Amino acid sequence: STPCESSPGHSRGIIRRLMGLFLFKRLITLVATLVGTSIVVFLVLEILPGNAAQILMGPDAPPETVQALAQKLGLDRPAIERYFSWIGGLLVGDLGLSYAYSTPVGELVLERLTVTVPLALLAMVLTTVLALAAGIYAAAQHNKLGDVGIMGLTQLGIAIPNFWFAILLILLFSVHLGWFSAGGFPGWEEEGILGGLRALMLPALSLAVVQSAILARITRSAVLEVLREDFVRTARAKGVSRRGALWGHVLRNALIPVITVMGLQFAELLAGTIVVESVFYLPGLGRLIFQSISNRDLIVVRNCVMLLAAMVVIVNFIVDVLYAVIDPRVKASDI
Repeated sequence: STPCESSPGHSRGIIRRLMGLFLFKRLITLVATLVGTSIVVFLVLEILPGNAAQILMGPDAPPETVQALAQKLGLDRPAIERYFSWIGGLLVGDLGLSYAYSTPVGELVLERLTVTVPLALLAMVLTTVLALAAGIYAAAQHNKLGDVGIMGLTQLGIAIPNFWFAILLILLFSVHLGWFSAGGFPGWEEEGILGGLRALMLPALSLAVVQSAILARITRSAVLEVLREDFVRTARAKGVSRRGALWGHVLRNALIPVITVMGLQFAELLAGTIVVESVFYLPGLGRLIFQSISNRDLIVVRNCVMLLAAMVVIVNFIVDVLYAVIDPRVKASDI
């Protein structure tokens, strides 16, 4: 190769082009997935039995009144027309009007997201701290008492259902010790950030137990696998301590499978808070979906499910981008 071709500027240009192509392909996949998800969500809710207008008016309502309400809600229009009307509203931020609450769906969703998103983020922070600490410690103590103890605790954590552990936390920290509230959410404005986080601590901990147990095992396996690589043995042969090799060489290379699981777990936390929100009586998105299903408020259910699905897809997109940042070989092999 010529000196120009092997210059640092030329190499950086190639890397930028590869990264741009990688991001473009991922964005195309992201959009296609969202379109397919919207079609599936709409069709699944369309085939559900029952009539929203009939449920809202009651079983004894005259057919003429039910028909008039159905026309007002737009339920008498063809499905394809209602689908494109819904998608057009999503693109401009108009999620429609709730059948049951007579309130814009966007306002309902935003109000509930102020609970669900901080709850998922707090649970993810607890999961990451507990899992990385336990997984790295277990790998450093491989086949020793500490490793066996950590793996035993993680096996127990995987076996514990979230809702059952949530009840145990309420009994211990709320009923007996009185350190935390047994349920409800005071609001960010009334109690401030610390008060809100205090109210979410037990729900977040109940969500984090299972997730941290899974992530700790993944972290331990990834670290042990990298520890066996040749470059780690070379570093040790050059006089690098085991601790130095672990923190300086192993962790970065072990992060890809860990970040994969973390992305999936965060998406699961966003979409799976309904049970814990019900146990702690939190006004989050999960409870809104549950109440809307009971009320046959399909426009709220449709938008909430689509929002959660979009969050899952976007989180996976971010994980893919992080792959390329951590290991450039990922984007090179994907193009």
